[in-house]
Amino acid sequence: MEKQKVIISEQLEQVLSEAISVCKADRMFILTDENTQQLCSPVINNYKCVQGATTITIPAGDTNKTLESISLVWSKLQKQGATRHSLLINLGGGMVTDLGGFAASTFKRGIPYINIPTTLLSMVDASVGGKTGINFGGLKNEIGVFNNANCVILDTVFLKTLDHENILSGYAEMLKHGLISTEAHWTKLLNFDINEPNLPELGCMVAESVQVKERIVEEDPTEKGIRKALNLGHTIGHAFESLSLQRKPILHGYAVAYGLVCELYLSVVKTGFPIEKMRQTVHFIHEHYGRMHITCEDYPTLLELMTHDKKNIGSNINFTLLGGIGDIRINQTATKAEIEEALDFYREGC
Repeated sequence: MEKQKVIISEQLEQVLSEAISVCKADRMFILTDENTQQLCSPVINNYKCVQGATTITIPAGDTNKTLESISLVWSKLQKQGATRHSLLINLGGGMVTDLGGFAASTFKRGIPYINIPTTLLSMVDASVGGKTGINFGGLKNEIGVFNNANCVILDTVFLKTLDHENILSGYAEMLKHGLISTEAHWTKLLNFDINEPNLPELGCMVAESVQVKERIVEEDPTEKGIRKALNLGHTIGHAFESLSLQRKPILHGYAVAYGLVCELYLSVVKTGFPIEKMRQTVHFIHEHYGRMHITCEDYPTLLELMTHDKKNIGSNINFTLLGGIGDIRINQTATKAEIEEALDFYREGC
């Protein structure tokens, strides 16, 4: 898989025009959800380079990252005469870039696509790295493929459209990138005023976060080894997220933040992560993200959800843990009792 082209943009129209011209498409389609159609489409609608494009709009929210939604996209492409030389532009958050990337990767056995992420979460995570997919059978991202976008365009103009919860959702992935990077990167993230974010400064931090992910993905594009570093917080985080889909859905980044609390605790217990750094990180998460309410009665469901994680090897639940900031320990396992202890810490800890 070739290295993905990621462009940090300050002149969106020019950058998008150049990216489209490289694709030499016979037809052009723009995928949005109901939210980005209203809030983000107006940013690009008057650009000369997208005139004549057909817009496809799907329902918003991760609960709609489904077979039904992707079938709608395939049907629209088919009915509007899309060919193997057509181009799909995914304008939206992680749900749109995940689903749109999968639609493009499978329609006519693959058509070119461009990601324009519009949320902080999709800028630093979902749109970069070539992972595409949909939820299935109540499980996150159960069906999908690795396939890079022709281009990913990151422009902080879209951050102005986000509410505080969605800023926080993306920031959780940035916090993860800091934990697997350097102490200076991690410290900067903990000290940034996320309640009153300076958007130009946040834009620079987005670029730094993307560089961490790009470096790891380039080394291991299909997650055979070190790319599993990016799963820190996700084994338990995805279980929280899947459980929330059965109740009141939470944003992906919130689930990752809660997963980080549990997996940093496991890191202290199993791989020697410094307790004080764990406490600082957990305090930051509790202060800004609160907690998802769970009880001991939820533990069997959460453990069952973890057994379906794609990173697992055989019957073992697989974790990425840390020995320190940037000291990545992939392919770690934990017993049922240890995981339940981490969940106890999440519920009752500092």
